[in-house]
Amino acid sequence: MKIPGVRWPWLLGGVLAVVVAAIAGLAFGPVSLPPGGVAAELLDLIPGVDIHSGLSERDAAILLQLRLPRVVLALLAGAMLALAGGCYQGAFRNPLADPYLLGAAAGAGLAVTAVVAFRGSDMDIGALPPSVPLAAFAGALVAVGLTYLLGVAGRDRSPASLILAGVAVSAFLAAGQTYLMQRNADDIRAIYSWLLGRLATNGWHEVRLLLPYAVVTSVVVLALRRELDVLSVGDDEASGLGLHPQRSRYILIAAASLGTAAAVSVSGLIGFVGIVVPHIVRMLAGGSYRSILPLSMLFGGAFLALADLAGRTFAAPAEIPIGVVTAFVGGPFFVLVLRTAKRVLT
Repeated sequence: MKIPGVRWPWLLGGVLAVVVAAIAGLAFGPVSLPPGGVAAELLDLIPGVDIHSGLSERDAAILLQLRLPRVVLALLAGAMLALAGGCYQGAFRNPLADPYLLGAAAGAGLAVTAVVAFRGSDMDIGALPPSVPLAAFAGALVAVGLTYLLGVAGRDRSPASLILAGVAVSAFLAAGQTYLMQRNADDIRAIYSWLLGRLATNGWHEVRLLLPYAVVTSVVVLALRRELDVLSVGDDEASGLGLHPQRSRYILIAAASLGTAAAVSVSGLIGFVGIVVPHIVRMLAGGSYRSILPLSMLFGGAFLALADLAGRTFAAPAEIPIGVVTAFVGGPFFVLVLRTAKRVLT
């Protein structure tokens, strides 16, 4: 397997990170399973392969019916959030841009809350209908659009103004979300746990809900990742090279917002994945988006799967919301990025 622009050692490292995170997420938890047995049971799912894993019927049910959908969901959601973060950073030419700070997550969260509130008590947050990601996409797109308009309005068009605009938009949308929750406390009580991030699955329902949007987002963003490298030199230079900067930027922002909205609709508000993972990839593998974006998908999925594992094991039998775990990691990292980005923000 070869991806243009990505050196094979880093690609191999990303694939290994996904495999290790997946096996760890499947093997460990309140009930520990042997990693070798887990790997054998997964290989046995391949047509034509017959391997005896040694797992009991109960352990196999825990693996295939409870943990496997959850780990796959974590890999997909983490990949989408990390891909969106890297895409936003390139499209806005801002090292601090990510779905959380630009208001995309807040817009998607408000849209999901509104759908649940208006549907009433017959709405199950664990079995969302297919229309919910589309509503979340509309909310995310509106939020990012408002952030962009506010951030570039007036004379000050620095990267710092964009982030401040995102904070303002997020605060406004969060206020609207809180109002809806207070008005409909009896009907959307489950929203509280969803707001802190959750990967509890109802079988494969959430995976099937997220997968088509993840495919569309990945295809569009990865197909245009070279254009992010061109945009990084500036709009005037990009136009001179034959690129239509605004059109490319709008397409990339829309695709990243779609992936963010779909991930938020099934997993809740999970912050910092979109800023932590792309920055680590950039520091290790170089600054070209041809390598940043595909590697961010791999390492983002692995990161969220491991964060979910930490959340359900550190306080077992209780479960720490995954958004809390990513905030513990991402908060200090954001401070570090902010310190190193001072030259960009001034």
